[in-house]
Amino acid sequence: MTQPTIQREELHRRTIEMRGYRRSDGDYEIEGRVTDTKTHPIQPQGRDTPMPAGVPIHDMSVRLVVDASLVVKDVVAVVDGFPFADCPHAAGSLAQLKGARIAAGWTARVKSLLGKESCTHLVELLIPLGTAAYQTLAEVRFARGDEFDGTGRPVRIDSCYAYSEARDLVLRRWPAFHKPDKAP
Repeated sequence: MTQPTIQREELHRRTIEMRGYRRSDGDYEIEGRVTDTKTHPIQPQGRDTPMPAGVPIHDMSVRLVVDASLVVKDVVAVVDGFPFADCPHAAGSLAQLKGARIAAGWTARVKSLLGKESCTHLVELLIPLGTAAYQTLAEVRFARGDEFDGTGRPVRIDSCYAYSEARDLVLRRWPAFHKPDKAP
């Protein structure tokens, strides 16, 4: 991204990092971490002491253990940086995800299972962890071949911009399902 020409002052920095691993037992671990820092001291409402500049307001990590079908076998959350004493207690709520499958609807499933019972930032981290899991197991999925819905249509169609039924990728891979008249 090009630098803006107007002078500006950094106030907040959010860093999100995600990694995927293959384990020796055949399962996979997907880890994510979010940190939020300020460049100046802040006094969160409801907190007795101010937080110094550079000290993470949020420093939270989640590890999902999934099988080759993207079913969550285990989930661990750690809350190392937080503004309020109650924040770390939210980590235990993520256990509700055990048995859930990372697939279409993952975002809605996470939000419906955890809702207000968990930390907003942990929930926000779980959503892209689903995508990171999907990318981690890309080679496993490719080796299996295409998945089809009940009508025989490849499930990848309309799953993203490139896989739109109106795009060239669908024309090349599944010409029978290409619909050029639906192009935007």
